[in-house]
Amino acid sequence: MSLYFTKDHEWVEVDGDSATVGISDHAQQALGDIVFAEVPEAGRQVKKGDEAAVVESVKAASDVYAPVSGVVTHGNAALADDPALVNREPEGAGWFFKLTLTNPAELDGLMSENDYRAWLNTL
Repeated sequence: MSLYFTKDHEWVEVDGDSATVGISDHAQQALGDIVFAEVPEAGRQVKKGDEAAVVESVKAASDVYAPVSGVVTHGNAALADDPALVNREPEGAGWFFKLTLTNPAELDGLMSENDYRAWLNTL
């Protein structure tokens, strides 16, 4: 499995042609207490950069963008009942959606975990 990050603070973990997408620990800390999350439905086609999900906190609402193009296989239903899961496990069980990649070459434009962590230090 490979892990990638975007400058919009999404992460994508890739295993073959399957990918899991969420927001980084940095993003959830900046948002504060998450009170609502809306995930895309299975079958939805997303393109890299599309608004794919929504996350709301006591501070702000924010879109979660698709870091790569693909077809959503399922959204994380657990977030409907427990949106704070994003705060507790942003880079784990607090994922937003899974998809099947339609253009794996798009991964080349994303940052590795080490590059992302180094980039955060420049903000």
